[in-house]
Amino acid sequence: MVVLVGLTTNRRTGQRSDLSRVKTWWRGLGGDGFVALPPPTRSRYTQSDGHEDAAELFAAQGIAEGASFAYWHWQSHAAFDRSGALTGQLYLHWGGDHATVAAGLGEGPPGYRIVSGGPQGAFQLDRLTEQDADGLPDPQDEAGVRQFLDRIGASRHHGAGQGGPAPLTGAEEHWLHDRLAGPVEPATAHRFAAALELREALTPDETSRLLAAWQEEYAGRLSAWPGWWPVLNALLRQEREEAWDVAAALGPAAADALSEHPSGQALAALRATVLAGDDRAVPAWFRTHRTLHEPDPLRAARTLSEELPARAAAQAALLDALRTAVTKDWRTTHPDADRSAAQAFSALTAVRFATDGRLPHPLRVAAARAAYDQVAHVREEAARLTGIGEAEAFAAADRYEAARDGLLAGTGPDLTGYVGGLCDIWHRYRTLSPADIPWLRAQVADPATGVQGIAFCLELLHAHGEATETELLALLPRWRKELTKQYRTTYTEWRHPLVTLTCLALDLRHPAADDLLAWWAKPKPLWKAPVGLLTHLGAPDETRAAALWEFVVSGAHDTGHLMTWVLTRARLDGTHPLLVAERLIGEPGIRQHVLHRVLIGVADPAQPLWHYALDPRSRGWWQRAQEVADDPRLSAGARAIGLAAARRHYVLRYPDQVRPALTEGERSEARAWLDARAHLPGRSPGARTGGPADD
Repeated sequence: MVVLVGLTTNRRTGQRSDLSRVKTWWRGLGGDGFVALPPPTRSRYTQSDGHEDAAELFAAQGIAEGASFAYWHWQSHAAFDRSGALTGQLYLHWGGDHATVAAGLGEGPPGYRIVSGGPQGAFQLDRLTEQDADGLPDPQDEAGVRQFLDRIGASRHHGAGQGGPAPLTGAEEHWLHDRLAGPVEPATAHRFAAALELREALTPDETSRLLAAWQEEYAGRLSAWPGWWPVLNALLRQEREEAWDVAAALGPAAADALSEHPSGQALAALRATVLAGDDRAVPAWFRTHRTLHEPDPLRAARTLSEELPARAAAQAALLDALRTAVTKDWRTTHPDADRSAAQAFSALTAVRFATDGRLPHPLRVAAARAAYDQVAHVREEAARLTGIGEAEAFAAADRYEAARDGLLAGTGPDLTGYVGGLCDIWHRYRTLSPADIPWLRAQVADPATGVQGIAFCLELLHAHGEATETELLALLPRWRKELTKQYRTTYTEWRHPLVTLTCLALDLRHPAADDLLAWWAKPKPLWKAPVGLLTHLGAPDETRAAALWEFVVSGAHDTGHLMTWVLTRARLDGTHPLLVAERLIGEPGIRQHVLHRVLIGVADPAQPLWHYALDPRSRGWWQRAQEVADDPRLSAGARAIGLAAARRHYVLRYPDQVRPALTEGERSEARAWLDARAHLPGRSPGARTGGPADD
């Protein structure tokens, strides 16, 4: 890793900013098989973008594909404030050979240091700072203060897995209390307050002054202050009446803090939050109920399930809390079990709970959904499940598989949850079951389904040819008010729902298509300008295809345009989109790294992958890369693109990050598949490394 700490620009003295110093040093790097990519713009937002920028640069400058490189992207760039001062660690990502990159980066610019995160991590660049004999920074040195707080822990989660943060020395605690003496400034004081309260060391006087300053500066919006946790925790710990008004103002965000101080009043507050419709408080409600009323986790879950609304997301949250509790209890009785065994036991809990008659039906349905991709792990790990017989684990898996389809019939995923969770299960819908289609249609027709849910369900129906006029008519009353809002689909496998709806209207030759196209033709809102071209896939003709092509070769930012043109051309020519994409290999004006993504994404035209970049953690992208690499219809060059994408995938390099997780058998199959093709061309510009994926 590399961490940068900030020097602010001083206009009176002309002192250069951190950003200026780092850029000057950065531009002097390079040579000996190492390339430093130019500093980022907003178009390089993720690690995927960085590796694509490297591919473009190598191709443009004739650099050998095996060269090593380093870069930072726009998310990392947020370490600099608007004046160019470094306010946090700057993460430098890389590709190629770790040792070559480390040598190329060296020790960093004067006044800074570089720390390596190892072969699977990023480098960090930070400011060199001074400490006194007690290891304490100068309070005026912002970089030194930040580094000190990072070292001792100023986050509520610091040391959570090691029994809590390390105790403070007397000098350290005295230094922190000094920072809170006298009037406090919420913008800076919360870091010192958190470091103290993690050790339950905030005094009543400090708590009162922090609370007063917080309520004054953030009146009417208490949750906007990032430092609320130490104050609320101290109020609860000190049994202060003000805690309840503060908790009520914070809403669901206060749930975990309330559960850490269980009481009848805390339980009532958590129950009210959950029943008001916020599922984030479900685990805290469950933990508090167990502590106060029912230690047995299954009985506690059954009691709360009967109170919960019918929302699938609420039941899923309760199931997660139940599985966490049962797995924690198991680990207590099996302290020598390793992490892998604990994960296997957690998977087994979902498999068993799906058919456990002690649990109500909604929880068993939630368990059946959670176990969908875990039953194979249970079978594979049965012999390692400490305290559970192998035969028992196999029997649970058999019961699950016999009951799964019945439990899941007419159900689907939580459409309101984290978008990545929906991307993780996209591969399950490569073919639609007889039960999937009516469920998807029901969600589109439901007025309560939000924009994300409509986008997910309508894309699946339309891509598989199952969308009808019924879906169109269900959404027409809503489109102007709800679907005309910006909805980012950069990292999803589906398009903006208004794009898909317009394509459907065009394909059906419905009169509403004219109104939709008229809206797309208007200059505002600005977000729709590039996205509007994606509607050309509906009822395509040569004129619309030509407009798409003009955009593609213009060099403008591509967020699905080349893929849309390939699919459009395939429809017009009556051919497979893979063959259309193949003809563009080496075509002037076509960004080849974008074409590579498109080639993989259109491998199955019944479910194209619309993700902004090749997702190295996705099962769907892995399967499509394999298919392209083995497709006998394609040229050797096209198959090499598929093989290169497969080699970059995390299936072997970081299998724990593949979603859903792979079994060891699946890893072995992937390894054997790649080994069998080791002699074939298909290299990429450096392995995609440099820390956990952030895109």
